[in-house]
Amino acid sequence: MRQYLLLDDNVAFAENLAEILRDGGDAATVVTSGDEAVRLARTTRFDVLLTDMRMPGMSGADAVHHLRRVDPGLAAVVITAHPRQDDLETARREGLLAVLPKPVPIPTLVELLSGARRDGLVVLVEDDPALSDNIAELLRGRGFSCVTAASVLDADRILCVQPFAALVDLRVPGGPDGEALRRLRARYPHLPTFVMTAYPDAAPLDGTTGVFSKPFDPGALMEVLETAHAARPTHAL
Repeated sequence: MRQYLLLDDNVAFAENLAEILRDGGDAATVVTSGDEAVRLARTTRFDVLLTDMRMPGMSGADAVHHLRRVDPGLAAVVITAHPRQDDLETARREGLLAVLPKPVPIPTLVELLSGARRDGLVVLVEDDPALSDNIAELLRGRGFSCVTAASVLDADRILCVQPFAALVDLRVPGGPDGEALRRLRARYPHLPTFVMTAYPDAAPLDGTTGVFSKPFDPGALMEVLETAHAARPTHAL
């Protein structure tokens, strides 16, 4: 049985969604403020947060930020009728499983939640937008959350998330080959790190967990991530 935390100031919508989840055999708790959600997360281990974005007081983006400080392993889904790009970008820097519209497509949501993983956040550093989007979609299809960067500066701007793995292109703008990789290693010295590159000899690869030479088999990449996730240290509240 999974534990879901629903944060929305529209109580009728949240309770309706909670009832659907309960009918599927899971537990769902509804709260109407970010402060209340943070308090509950200090004592209850939830698997997934589902939050609206625009609410009085603490926004959904702020709620994701504060909840991730309390429980880094919590997966997060944003459901919103009024997406604001700046708020969504703030939330995405924390690593989201998905952003869904209101009214939410229930079959899509149920399928998404059935595969959502705790402690499933991946850092993806890739400057090719098409490849980055493709990998991010594959990750979400496996239940992994994803926070992306397209340059060395973007990688530095990633907030203090706790990923279980990183996928890093050696050659991204903003520094010499391998600079984003070096900085991630410095921040997360024990993080399993997989390099994706068309230039495997361009930078030192000591300490990396694996190297995928472009073009590579995306399925093989997903399989090594599955193995890394199964071997991850678990976080307890």
